[in-house]
Amino acid sequence: MRSSCKGSPLEAIQVIRGMRDLLPEQTAWWRRMERELLGVLERFGYQELRTPLLEPTALFKRSIGEATDIVEKEMYTFQDRDGGWVTLRPEGTASAVRAYLENSTWKKEPVSRWYYLGPMFRHERPQKGRYRMFSQVGAELLGAGEPAADVELVDLAVECVRAVGLSDVTLELNSLGCPACRPAYRERLVSYLGAQRAGLCELCQRRMEVNPLRVLDCKVEGCQRVAEEAPRILDFLGPECLAHLEAVRAGLEALGHAYRLNHRMVRGLDYYTRTTFELVSGGLGSQSAVVGGGRYDGLVAQLGGPEIPAVGFAAGLDRILLRLMELRERPAGPPVLFVASHGEAGSRAALPLVQRLRRAGHKVVTDVRAGSLKAQLKRADKEGARLVLVLGEDELRAGEVSVKDMAAPEGAPDKQVRCALGDLERVVGEKLGGV
Repeated sequence: MRSSCKGSPLEAIQVIRGMRDLLPEQTAWWRRMERELLGVLERFGYQELRTPLLEPTALFKRSIGEATDIVEKEMYTFQDRDGGWVTLRPEGTASAVRAYLENSTWKKEPVSRWYYLGPMFRHERPQKGRYRMFSQVGAELLGAGEPAADVELVDLAVECVRAVGLSDVTLELNSLGCPACRPAYRERLVSYLGAQRAGLCELCQRRMEVNPLRVLDCKVEGCQRVAEEAPRILDFLGPECLAHLEAVRAGLEALGHAYRLNHRMVRGLDYYTRTTFELVSGGLGSQSAVVGGGRYDGLVAQLGGPEIPAVGFAAGLDRILLRLMELRERPAGPPVLFVASHGEAGSRAALPLVQRLRRAGHKVVTDVRAGSLKAQLKRADKEGARLVLVLGEDELRAGEVSVKDMAAPEGAPDKQVRCALGDLERVVGEKLGGV
């Protein structure tokens, strides 16, 4: 039972389960991570795509697959006032392909390199690093079916996690074949799982009939034992799919990327074909994949477009950030200048001074409550100010400002100096020169 608001009979309103607030001490991490990720994506030649949070429900049913966990029980779906069924997007690839088709992009450019960054929504059980509203960055390369495209996407994913400082990752690789070679494997897998049915969890007993590959990815211990002895899809690849996989492996080796073949790694979406991959990080329990992706050559046609090959990945930013916060110190922001004033004249003079310093590119904080100088200096300390600039009657009469360097040792001759107001930018620049 939630507690009531103090002094009110109404129940306290709290954040929805599985969602969360990001307070300023956390958003510093997010800004740094996003800045580093976008830098890598743009160096690889990818351009930003922004799609609506809300899409027609049919888009995800047709692309992800009606028998997947996402469509069956995780999507936030409702009927809008016009009577149509809409869904908060649970992943980004389907929306990207919808935008690609709706805007006839393939007629304008033979190969498209897009990235997106933003919130997704799935009604699943909240756990470490997983939320019902979560953030993803994704990259899609549409129009190229060659193995080199797969290699580029894997290389891009690896560079993204390296750029943010996540080094404890392992690359896992698999191939899911194509519509020509997968049916024989599916038939053999269903036969094997049928003989092992008693060892499967209740969910996997249902999956066995509609989506048997998902059994291989189940985290229940009994299902994992069954999956370990299951037929390997790699043994059923046709010549073209096998050649594609070998070319991807050769490309990764040429770039120096170590990897592990994992025949049980199938991803959770129906649209994948041939190459699938994950980047797995330690310390996240059973949900250890921070990046996942692969080839989806049939999806564009499945959604009503021409036969256009594509490959992409998505990275769970919440899980990446969770690992970064365990492994790294909080990122430092720009140095803070704190302007303290006393007296009516000092308060008036502080306003244009603060504006001037901000326009010069500095981060400037002041106490708008205009309390005592002692209280303002305490606030400056709490803000972690590097320099404290004091404007009082004495300073104003002399046309000066006091500059206190909080990083200098006590007793140092340059701990606190006075300089002419017109010379302030130079003095500040000299004191911040080593930052």
